[in-house]
Amino acid sequence: MTTPEAARLYEAQHAYAHAGKGWAVYNPENLPVEQLPTIYGFNNGGDPGWYSAELLAEDGTGLGGHICSAESYMPHDLGILEGTKPDRHESFKAHYPKGYKMEFVKGVDVREHAGITAACLKNQEKTKDASPV
Repeated sequence: MTTPEAARLYEAQHAYAHAGKGWAVYNPENLPVEQLPTIYGFNNGGDPGWYSAELLAEDGTGLGGHICSAESYMPHDLGILEGTKPDRHESFKAHYPKGYKMEFVKGVDVREHAGITAACLKNQEKTKDASPV
């Protein structure tokens, strides 16, 4: 366990270390980036010290998650930022071998985000289709 002061300092150092990094893009066919499907990372709620970070592909496929102590760590821990979490990107590349772009959505913006709303609806359809009758 750490002190609140130490936790704030570490979070500030983490933010500084990753400042200026853009969202990751995998584009092996050199397509226009706007044509690539999106993998959304977002804060799915929780409590301070125990937030649910989630990854959802544009087609409604869940691609992972992570528990984070603060929302500011999520873009790194989910692999949203350029150069982060190459292990996660292996599964992203398997899902979208022709390429993808990443986007992070803060918790306060999730409910109004059109892309996440559409992906959630597709996820619900997949779940409904996969459920036994």
